[in-house]
Amino acid sequence: MNVIRYTPGPDEWAHHFGAGPARLSISPGDVVQVATEDCFGGLVRTPADLPSEVVPFEALNPVSGPFQVEGAEPGDALAVHFIDIVPSRSTAISSLFPHFGALSPTHETALLADPLPEKVWFYELDLDRWTARFSALSSDFGLDLPLDPMHGTIGVAPAAGEARLVVVPSTYGGNLDTPEMRAGSTLYLPVNVDGALLALGDGHARQGEGEVTGTGLECAMHTVFTVEVIKGAAPAWPRLENASSIMSTGSIRPLEDAYRISQKDLVEWVTELLPVDQYDAYQLVSQLGTAPVANVCDPNYTFVSRFPKSVLGSTQPYGGVHERLAAVAEEYRSAHPRIW
Repeated sequence: MNVIRYTPGPDEWAHHFGAGPARLSISPGDVVQVATEDCFGGLVRTPADLPSEVVPFEALNPVSGPFQVEGAEPGDALAVHFIDIVPSRSTAISSLFPHFGALSPTHETALLADPLPEKVWFYELDLDRWTARFSALSSDFGLDLPLDPMHGTIGVAPAAGEARLVVVPSTYGGNLDTPEMRAGSTLYLPVNVDGALLALGDGHARQGEGEVTGTGLECAMHTVFTVEVIKGAAPAWPRLENASSIMSTGSIRPLEDAYRISQKDLVEWVTELLPVDQYDAYQLVSQLGTAPVANVCDPNYTFVSRFPKSVLGSTQPYGGVHERLAAVAEEYRSAHPRIW
């Protein structure tokens, strides 16, 4: 097993997908240990540091990478399996931004209403107890929340030579902000350029579905992942798989169109995996599927549509890639009991 460690500094972070050269090259089967910074670039250090004042918008959500994946060509699918995602600091940060979030007027949701006040919450993380401590700003109320680390932002270079800000989710991945991108999940992304140019960041110690305020428990992460290239299998939209479900994503505005994209892709995936036509698959997805909202705050909104793998029997999506990568994860953990 080839293990690669990458700890980028601020001058190495990327803020676009598809702009700039690869930082290093990896091969399918490699295990990558990567450090990522929080969405504020580490600049929010106290509750008095208001993000809108200390972080320029274009500097939000720095990502580590991009990684060139050897053998990845346009038309392929890149499978990324999250082995471990662990906060690298003892605190996480969440905030309210003026003109940002699902319940605030924004430049796209124009209202004759005042912006929300900007507030910052610091959460103390206890990795031994695997909890994050919420402390109310308006009272002495507190609550321990279970950690559920995930990456909000991961993607590859877009097609047609585009460069896109990392805060935008779309067909290439990006700021999907779904809690399903946790350890144990495999993400399938379409390869649009030679080498794919994979990058990731925006770690959350946990996040509710929808990310209604626009921020999760934002924190720096130590993450371990591995990859595989599936020739000629590029999905139209990012897909996910874990031990129990397959999932399709859709990212656009309005929200109902993001829902339709994810549902259509899931119906097409189920049609591929079961001996049924698309109308039978449509019926099955309607009765067995679930559709959690990933985000309703980013430049594009994201839906995730989910279908139980128990219905698939012995059929394995993409020829069992998820199971193979999960086995690599187990081999890694047996040899590396600590993440780093």
